Amino acid sequence: MKKTKKPDASGLPIGMAIGLALGAAIGAATENIGLWMPVGMALGIALGAAFSAKDTHKNKGDEEDDK
Repeated sequence: MKKTKKPDASGLPIGMAIGLALGAAIGAATENIGLWMPVGMALGIALGAAFSAKDTHKNKGDEEDDK
C-alpha cells in the first residue's frame, strides 16, 4: 500500500499574518493605517506565495525520489 503524505502547512496564511501585522504597525506609527494595512497584506501574500512555491518545489523532488 502506498503511503500518502499529508500536505505541509502553506506559507500563505503565515505570510498574510506577518504582512498584516507589519502593515498595521507601520500604519499606526505613520498615522496612515488605511494605506499601510493593504500594502502589508499584499507584501505578505507575495512572500507567503513565494514560500509555498519553494516548499512545493522541494516536496516534488522528494516525491520523485520515493518512486
